[in-house]
Amino acid sequence: MDLDVSPLPEGDQRQVVKIDYAQDGHVESAVATMRREREERRMKLKREQRDEGSNLHSQYTRNDDVPQCKSGRHGRVKEAPQGWLECPAVGEAIDKLIPSKVPLDETFNESVPPGKRYSYKQVVNKQRKVGREIGLVIDLTNTTRYYSPEEWTKQGTKHVKIPCKGRDAVPDNESVNTFVSEVLMFLDRQKQSNNRKYILVHCTHGHNRTGFMIVHYLMRTHVSCIAEAINLFAQRRPPGIYKRDYIQALYSFYHEVPENIMMSCPLTPEWKKPDDLDLNGEANQEDGDGNGDLSPPHNESEDKVITNDDVLGDAIPYDQQEGLRRICYQLLGMPHVRGHSQFPGSHPVSLNSDNLQLLRQRYYYATWKADGTRYMMLVRRDGCFLIDRNFCFRRVQMRFPHRKHSEGLHGTTLLDGEMVIDKDGPKLRRKYLAYDLMALDSVSKTQFPFSKRWEMLEEEVIKPRYHEKMQFESGSKSKPLYKYDMELFSVRRKNFWLLSTVKEILDLIPALSHEADGLIFQGWDDPYVTRTHEGLLKWKYAEMNSVDFLFELGSDNRQLIFLYERGKRKLLDGARVAFPNKIDPSSVSGRIIECSWNREEQYWVCMRTRSDKATPNDINTYRKVMRSITDNITEEKLLAEVEEINCLPMYADRIAKVLAKKAQHQRR
Repeated sequence: MDLDVSPLPEGDQRQVVKIDYAQDGHVESAVATMRREREERRMKLKREQRDEGSNLHSQYTRNDDVPQCKSGRHGRVKEAPQGWLECPAVGEAIDKLIPSKVPLDETFNESVPPGKRYSYKQVVNKQRKVGREIGLVIDLTNTTRYYSPEEWTKQGTKHVKIPCKGRDAVPDNESVNTFVSEVLMFLDRQKQSNNRKYILVHCTHGHNRTGFMIVHYLMRTHVSCIAEAINLFAQRRPPGIYKRDYIQALYSFYHEVPENIMMSCPLTPEWKKPDDLDLNGEANQEDGDGNGDLSPPHNESEDKVITNDDVLGDAIPYDQQEGLRRICYQLLGMPHVRGHSQFPGSHPVSLNSDNLQLLRQRYYYATWKADGTRYMMLVRRDGCFLIDRNFCFRRVQMRFPHRKHSEGLHGTTLLDGEMVIDKDGPKLRRKYLAYDLMALDSVSKTQFPFSKRWEMLEEEVIKPRYHEKMQFESGSKSKPLYKYDMELFSVRRKNFWLLSTVKEILDLIPALSHEADGLIFQGWDDPYVTRTHEGLLKWKYAEMNSVDFLFELGSDNRQLIFLYERGKRKLLDGARVAFPNKIDPSSVSGRIIECSWNREEQYWVCMRTRSDKATPNDINTYRKVMRSITDNITEEKLLAEVEEINCLPMYADRIAKVLAKKAQHQRR
């Protein structure tokens, strides 16, 4: 009995299956054919096993390709993975990455003939013969039974384990982020070396999981489209990725559509065609590198009602986050202390009767204050990173082309903005309202006046995205066919207007497609100021003036309300919070709650929990909000002040210039 007999004719290995996403129910797919023939083979093997009985073991010992099998522990043989013996050991290097099948240690020697063995020693020797030294091994298998990492580490080679299921799922996004981060950090540390080492990447057979990870690396560093990355891997490690669901997942992740809604996927290699019985005469158990095609998993987010509390994007490794924090601090001109980073974004202060006078001293523009979630955004070649108020980074897949398409994608551009949820009839859509640009392609712009930064934001970031999207939709640009509407959220620049238009802005707020709770006054000539910016003013409707507290329930259900003072919790004695009927106080104990002040009853009212914050407001922020509440600058008082301010020569002259420029533009 020859267990290497393939269920498909030999010639099929060279064929390419064209996969039609439209799916034709009347045509049996290659996968269905393979499974049917696999079942037929399984039944045949069972019949042969019954006929041969005790001769089965002796037949294996007579096989020229398999050495005499000695009984191992409990009489079992430690068998190589199915298809491993005939699988080519290694592919050609891609950049500094070498795709490989898993090396097997000497405990597998009973089932692996001498000429077929491939241990870590063989890996090292083979690569040295072609002048390569292995400095890092990344193991993607979902088991630890193949070898001990000490085989590598004892000779000074770093070993990283990223367990990935090969069966029923593609590697998850966080595992991909870890892989790419490990590769980039390793390569970065070698930049000054004259003898740069290589990275061995392996799963069980070195094709699907290995290819999946390497394609992700290529897309985030060198290559601009999925088809190019997949083909490059296939050339260096034939036949490449042969699982259809892996290829579909790559296109989907990078928001690309295969040309003509078709893509090529090689047949499963002959050496990977499954046998149903192992050397012990039992059903084969693979470690998670199955070869069935799977339907893409159901995306729960399609059915979920989106909220401001949703966690967006994928987590990244700690070391990568620390590196990105350092980059942000450098771009903003701030010192960075590892492990003690605070969110560096500019924060407005509440409008009161004192700082209201700043509107008379500087030239201000105004906009609405969106009631969303604050994020800075770092755009890099290897990904787009949302930065929340805890200064934590999460990666989202977005595309930010340069104004000049020949320059490719943005690298290290830093934005500030807010995520809102637009109501489009019954549908809810996320939108990122970008309102500032602090760095462009690694060059800090914080000292530019706000007016210049705001203009650059539109010209260098927003317009190129819009123009490219129009090109894709019109068909004038189709390789690759990128789908902007597959991104997690849209991006636009937030508008600012002359101070004289404050009344119109207030009238606009009820018509907005997302929530808003007041106004922002931005100094037109101001630089970007990190953290608290005393000149950046916010005005909120009286009932929406709020403070963020840390709320806890003590003994006897006693309410404990905390602020921050010099980085430590400070109890606000005598304070009380009233909760709406829908909120159980015990359910928010230990969390940050946003509260408004009830002037009549003299207590705080819980508005919502703040899942985007881990710390309460500082006591100085609390005092400023209380001052704003006490001063009670109503809408009527604000409009009266603004009307008077607009008559000042400083504003009158600028308004005249803006109107003249606008008229000139219209005549053109």
